[in-house]
Amino acid sequence: MSPFTNMFVDHVEFSVTDIQAKAAWWVGSYGFAVSATSDEDAPARSIGLTHRQVELVLTEAKDDGHPAAAYVRKHGDGVSGIGLGVADAEAAFHEAVRRGARPVSAPATVDGVTTASIIGFGDVVHTFVTRAAGVSPRALPGLRPVEFSGDFAVALGEVDHFAICVPGGLLDEHVEFYRDVLDFELTFAERIAVGKQAMTTKVVESTSRAVTLTLIEPDVSLEPGHISEFLRDHEGAGVQHMAFATDDILTTLDALRERDIAFLNAPGSYYQLLAERVDPVRYPIEELRQRNILIDEDHDGQLYQIFAESVHPRNTIFFELIERLGAQGFGSGNITALYEAVELQHRQDQEHGRAA
Repeated sequence: MSPFTNMFVDHVEFSVTDIQAKAAWWVGSYGFAVSATSDEDAPARSIGLTHRQVELVLTEAKDDGHPAAAYVRKHGDGVSGIGLGVADAEAAFHEAVRRGARPVSAPATVDGVTTASIIGFGDVVHTFVTRAAGVSPRALPGLRPVEFSGDFAVALGEVDHFAICVPGGLLDEHVEFYRDVLDFELTFAERIAVGKQAMTTKVVESTSRAVTLTLIEPDVSLEPGHISEFLRDHEGAGVQHMAFATDDILTTLDALRERDIAFLNAPGSYYQLLAERVDPVRYPIEELRQRNILIDEDHDGQLYQIFAESVHPRNTIFFELIERLGAQGFGSGNITALYEAVELQHRQDQEHGRAA
């Protein structure tokens, strides 16, 4: 059996410049709870945050030599690591390195938790994690689990997917890495052209389907768009957004807005054209319009999604809320639909101006 069978997202690590402020933001905005803290003698300050199935680890460097310091100097706060839960972290590490992965840290076991790390994409590290029986699911080397309330006011589910921007011309190289090294499978590929811009998306998933990476590259022969802007402002490949699943996007969205999370608005013309493209099966179009929720569908079903505004100083990383009713896609139809809606809105505004 492959050491990468039954892989799952164990945790997501963020390198940050002000750990107390960022932890307070996650707790106050998205309803996470502090579930672990680092020891005083740890080489960096870390705080574990929990929300149902999602585990985050925030890390702030204590000195300029720590990897978290190097990360934030180059990229600002952001996702610097994606922990991958596996049955045997040591075996997974050695097999990945044998297949060509660049090692970061060799296998080590501390208090029943075995970890080992490799480079994934850009400066993002993948840490294989295996816990002995009875060890807390929030335990990581250097982190002490603490008691917390499990009464979460916001109904976020697991991490649905990570959207990752890579430089033009390097998309296939990254796809091959995940296929050849970690046994991921290519499950979706699409080129999207909007106006004078274009990008190519390829989705790779673990064999368990529990880890999904949406890899995106810009077409550098055309005008730069938001993917190129991310790569410029982030200074290289990285996580553009992380999507949280939900079983009820209306209720979850309302709860997040009450916590002052701002979301992107869709033009009114998007909903004028919606009936020509898709017939929502769960929510009335008016409910979607009022909340600026987008809808897309594929041959497996529908999905509803909305994107939060970025609060990053560089306007790079942001977060998505997504509800799936069978659909396996990622809302690519909305990219073209939004472009067409903006064009329609522009024409209507011009006609209104002439009439006035």
